[in-house]
Amino acid sequence: MASIVFLKSLPAPSLSSCGSYVPTTTTTDSSKLQMGSFVSPHLPPRLKPEFRTICKAQTTTAFAVSRRNALAGLFSGCIATQIITHDPALAEQSAGFREYIDFFDGYSLTYPKNWIQVKGAGADIFFRDPFVLDENMSVNISSPSSSRYKSVEDLGPPEEAGKNVLKQYLTEFMSTRLGVRREANVVSTSSRVADDGRLYYQIEVNVKSYANNNELAVMPEDRKVRLEWDRRYLSVLGVENNRLYELRLQAPEDVFREGGSNIRQAMDSFRVNKITA
Repeated sequence: MASIVFLKSLPAPSLSSCGSYVPTTTTTDSSKLQMGSFVSPHLPPRLKPEFRTICKAQTTTAFAVSRRNALAGLFSGCIATQIITHDPALAEQSAGFREYIDFFDGYSLTYPKNWIQVKGAGADIFFRDPFVLDENMSVNISSPSSSRYKSVEDLGPPEEAGKNVLKQYLTEFMSTRLGVRREANVVSTSSRVADDGRLYYQIEVNVKSYANNNELAVMPEDRKVRLEWDRRYLSVLGVENNRLYELRLQAPEDVFREGGSNIRQAMDSFRVNKITA
């Protein structure tokens, strides 16, 4: 026997009573994505993430729709974008930068918001430009068991610290390839007291790499030297928690000359913080 089912119509939900759909956002790990979720308006205030709506609602009179149409209207009429607050270490600082805070190791910095985090780069944290791969920044920290720094002045004056940084770069870029030559020089060294009252050293180094196009040639005239790359390296040194912190930034020399303001803004943002138990 055939049966008849009556579908009860519901009034259209208003934006004041509907939840917000939170689209996919990037977490601190760029390789992992958090799927969008539906945020109910009845959760406790502390559980509701802050968001900003990107649609304007138009007030309409209530009308009868089915449950399926009501749900479709809910998602199409009320879409929101969540500001990245799932991890306190990543929060949008300004229009072009995000802030990264490491509460565990005790430092903070800002980086261009279009840069991505790279895991397994051998540093405590590593960000790079997704298009200009030679443009990146990282943080290195001395071991707590083998360092007892009290101040960045333990490294000597900025000029002496700059020489040690230069030697470190040349050691790291040492090559066993035939016909490869590296040239490096300290561009500038300086010290500054930041708004946190701590002393920081800032060091800029230029490194060039040259290679022969035919390193096995017998005659010298057949071994023509060409420039492989030309880069600017910037280091910010600070001391806290008896450890030496180094923010290291890298960019091709021509890119740095054209848009070095972003690099310098990230450089000036670096802070070391006291770790509280």
